[in-house]
Amino acid sequence: MKRKRKELLIVLGVTAVLLSGCRQTQTEPVTRSGFLLNTFVTVTLYDSEDEAILDGCMELCREYEGLLSRTVETSEIYQINHRAPGTREMEVSEDTAEVISRGLYYSQLSGGAFDITIEPVSSLWDFTAEDPQVPAQELIDENLPRVGYEKISVDGSKVLFSDDDTAIDLGAIAKGYIADRMKEYLLDQGVESAIINLGGNVLCVGANGENPFRIGIQRPYASHNETVGVVEVEDMSVVSSGVYERHFEKDGVNYHHILDPKTGYPYQNGLTAVTILSEESVDGDGLSTTCFSLGLEKGMELINSLDEVWAVFITDDGELHYSDGMEQWLQES
Repeated sequence: MKRKRKELLIVLGVTAVLLSGCRQTQTEPVTRSGFLLNTFVTVTLYDSEDEAILDGCMELCREYEGLLSRTVETSEIYQINHRAPGTREMEVSEDTAEVISRGLYYSQLSGGAFDITIEPVSSLWDFTAEDPQVPAQELIDENLPRVGYEKISVDGSKVLFSDDDTAIDLGAIAKGYIADRMKEYLLDQGVESAIINLGGNVLCVGANGENPFRIGIQRPYASHNETVGVVEVEDMSVVSSGVYERHFEKDGVNYHHILDPKTGYPYQNGLTAVTILSEESVDGDGLSTTCFSLGLEKGMELINSLDEVWAVFITDDGELHYSDGMEQWLQES
């Protein structure tokens, strides 16, 4: 199904934002923000004014970043990627093993279009540099053979490797996993109404009083206040992946952070963004990148084969394409 929605204020994009004017709670919301996970993390409580809960939530996020980051030298992922030659297995925490397992699941589901072993290539690209550059072709050619999710596996709390060259980048799935753990923490603290926003990953805890949360989805290449549509959800995740958050332009070409493991370059498949609705944010995170990597036709086929997940694909011409049942969540802005 596809339909142009130029009459709306929205064209479902990458950063989801909570829309105002729908709060029906007894207390004033309290919010905490910080720069973590290479993005702005914001947690807002709608039924509690206990700022200690916010402190605990942000600390939990910080702890997971210290566990799963590929750049923090004390993290388990960094240790995996810098293991001694000849190492064929490493013991890791339960959390790290689970995130790697989920990443491998989506790598397999996509047939390698999404691949958590992209790190040897993704580390060549610096989208946050003051003057970002396209990596030299010889560097990409040298590192592409190191990519391949079949080269690693997880057995309990052990990560197994078939060679010395494989390295992991969990950037396309870790935020979703962390958001889910933050939600668990909030529920344990008695919070029943909250929003967790990790950049393009928005996870709702419960509802907004008697009403659902209204999440606006950013218009591609526009400011964060311009949206293309609104979804009304309770206790659900809204995650987007697109070509205009971490990107740069050289010689008229837009280079973005969603890389094709077969070429080492950003995907150029006619898609601008994919937004996923799901119960768990880790699934939304993995599927948004997976479906983007597969392209419109194969990505739509995949999402329609899965239960309790929905998607909106945006193509270069601004057209919105909905998976089966997605329209039930869309509201006029």
